[in-house]
Amino acid sequence: APDMPGYGQADKPGTFDYTVEGYARHLGGILTHMRIRRAHLVLHDFGGPWGLAWAAQHPARLGSVTLINIGIMPGYRWHSLARIWRTPLLGELFQATTTRFAFGLLLKRGNPRSLPKAIVDRMYRDLTNWGTKRAVLRLYRATRNPGQMAEALGPLFRQLDVPALVIWGAADPYVPVRYAERQRDFFPRAQIVVLEQSGHWPFADAPQAVADALIPFLQKQLET
Repeated sequence: APDMPGYGQADKPGTFDYTVEGYARHLGGILTHMRIRRAHLVLHDFGGPWGLAWAAQHPARLGSVTLINIGIMPGYRWHSLARIWRTPLLGELFQATTTRFAFGLLLKRGNPRSLPKAIVDRMYRDLTNWGTKRAVLRLYRATRNPGQMAEALGPLFRQLDVPALVIWGAADPYVPVRYAERQRDFFPRAQIVVLEQSGHWPFADAPQAVADALIPFLQKQLET
């Protein structure tokens, strides 16, 4: 999985378009550069809007979609942390004052199993990078109403009826698990897996359970 601009080990240029549309274009550029004609997307968090926005523009190139704690979510409202990031000055203050200890406590919220220390350390290291801080604030402030994606993209994906796998950590405090079943409104053939003891990052706190669902699903898609 490639790190996207502003995150992880990717470049963090000040001139990049840190919007859903900008990331969708970047994803398209990656796929074109790698000469991938048909994509089986595995999406999480903001990767959902990015990937689905790209797929809506290139439906013939979409082989399947796996949604991990994300999807098309009518009526969704920003969680408390997103509201902080979206608020000028408050978002900058929050980023400047969050310690490693406080960050660890924040991640424990809604994650019954807790995340492995190595993953928390890596996430904190990434998020303390100035370029990543800028990317987070720009992206959240440019995304006004994520729930509107249901109105814009829902009918298209319902008509496409692409194979879909939905994996959701039931304790996610940011994206409620009630949206897992709602994905069948837009992906009628969706296979839904709810992990009761997982939170927002099930691939981190329950990697085997995610692999047990994801690998057979992708193998089946590649055989057809």
